[in-house]
Amino acid sequence: MPSLRKPWHSMAKALILGCLFTGFLLLFYAYVAPLQVSMAEPPDESSCSPPAPPLNSSPGGPCRPKTDIVFMKTHKTASSTLLNILFRFGQKHRLKFAFPSGYNDFNYPSFFKRSLVHNYQPGDCFNIICNHMRFRYPEVRGLVAPDAAFITVLRDPARLFESSFHYFGTVVPFTWRLTGRDKLAKFLQDPGRYYNPRGFNAHYLRNLLFFDLGYDSGLDPRSPQVAEHIREVEQRFHLVMLQEYFDESLVLLKELLCWELEDIVYFKLNARRASAVPRLSGELYRRATAWNQLDALLYRHFNASFWRKVEAFGRERMAREVASLRRENERMRSICIDGGRAVAAEAIQEASMQPWQPLGTKTILGYNLKKRISRRHQQLCRKMLTPEIQYLIDLGVNLWVVRLLKLPWSAE
Repeated sequence: MPSLRKPWHSMAKALILGCLFTGFLLLFYAYVAPLQVSMAEPPDESSCSPPAPPLNSSPGGPCRPKTDIVFMKTHKTASSTLLNILFRFGQKHRLKFAFPSGYNDFNYPSFFKRSLVHNYQPGDCFNIICNHMRFRYPEVRGLVAPDAAFITVLRDPARLFESSFHYFGTVVPFTWRLTGRDKLAKFLQDPGRYYNPRGFNAHYLRNLLFFDLGYDSGLDPRSPQVAEHIREVEQRFHLVMLQEYFDESLVLLKELLCWELEDIVYFKLNARRASAVPRLSGELYRRATAWNQLDALLYRHFNASFWRKVEAFGRERMAREVASLRRENERMRSICIDGGRAVAAEAIQEASMQPWQPLGTKTILGYNLKKRISRRHQQLCRKMLTPEIQYLIDLGVNLWVVRLLKLPWSAE
């Protein structure tokens, strides 16, 4: 009997140890599995979840027009002109716009939040987002389809500063201390004397592009964050257009979105009267660029990448496409515009064609519609010439705050 007890004793011991080890593994797994799940990025149930779209085309076949677009509307960069193009395209294709409520912007200069979209409900999807905002990518990303095109426009920072200074100066209180005929020149002689980064509306007068795109406009230009932010813009935006090469930019946009020439015809909106645009001298231009160094670094990067896109598109092909666009613009000008050119505000006959003006001045030009326009072109002509505020109202946006407070500077 003793000889039989030892094997049974060993087997029982091994069984008990095996059960304990298995129990330990089960407990360990029960602890680790939830931990691994919690470390993963939780799904955002409030994000846009559109149905799977049909394939754009068969291999080698024609593409389909892209209808999901985020336009990060920067200030004083011909953005109102591009906005008109998007409004017309959206109407034509009955697309769903994400519009603000009460204002013509998304509570700018505060950061964008999806809750600012009129009648927003978690999970809502939109085709086009295009009103002024201070950009916040995760919030915008959650409102559009995964393959939405992100676009924006930049402008030479010195020229943008000049335009912004004259357009917004009256609503930036610390500039009221400036005296003399050329306040801009006086400001640039000693910006630190007149500029308070924490002052009301101060963002309009330094590195406005950087600010609009959601970054700190007071960063040290030598900070590594600056290059990181520029790389981030490059990763997020499919096309960064340049105001100085607007026609070339529109051709690239047409290519990106698979649009037709008729979709990008335009008249220049919100242009200033020539006499109200003093040109910066060489020294003042240098000072304005240095004062907006973050924007200068941003612009320099995307100026280079823009021309790489043009080279890839083909220089000769680009020249042909630009010529076609300009011919079509001129044709529409002869059809739509009385006198064929923009006129001062006091010469605009129809109230619905009056652009909003900077506070205390009337420097923004507008247009008169021809009295006789063929039925075929009547609607298109009116849409192309309608200023931003009036077009938003036509699209059903309730601008009660803008109307109540009469905020003319909100129009750009």
